[in-house]
Amino acid sequence: MQKYRYLPHTADMRFRSYGRDFGEALENAAAALLNIMLDVKRIEKDGSGSRTITIKETADSESEMAWFVLQDILSKIDSMKLNAYKFKVTSVKRANKISMTGKLTCKKTKADYAMLSVKAVTPHDLNVKKAKAGVSINIVVDV
Repeated sequence: MQKYRYLPHTADMRFRSYGRDFGEALENAAAALLNIMLDVKRIEKDGSGSRTITIKETADSESEMAWFVLQDILSKIDSMKLNAYKFKVTSVKRANKISMTGKLTCKKTKADYAMLSVKAVTPHDLNVKKAKAGVSINIVVDV
C-alpha cells in the first residue's frame, strides 16, 4: 500500500496519506510532513543516538486529531530544533473523544537537516475518509 503522495496545490504543499486504519494513516501523514521539512534519509543515516518525544492529543474527531498531532509535531520540531525522522502511534482510544499517544523519534545531533520551512498545518481542506481498503487523510501545509 502506498504510504502517501503529494498533490498539486497553487501555493502550499498538499498531500494524502493512506493506512489500513486511522493510526497508520496518521503515521504516514507525519512521514509526509517530515519529508517536506527535513532530509529524513540523511537523519536516519546519521550515527548520532536517537531519542523519543511523546505526543499526546485529545480531539472531537479524526480530522481534528490529525490537525492537532501534525501541528504538535511541527511545533516541537521548530521550538526544540529537532531532527525528527519517524512518528509512531502507540495508542488510539475512542470514547466521547478520541485520545492518541505517539512517539516522535529524533537524532541527537547538531547537524542541520532542514529542507523547507513549514509555517503551519492548516485545517483548510483537511479530511479523513474511510473506505473498504482503509483510511486516507488529506492535508495542506502552509510553506
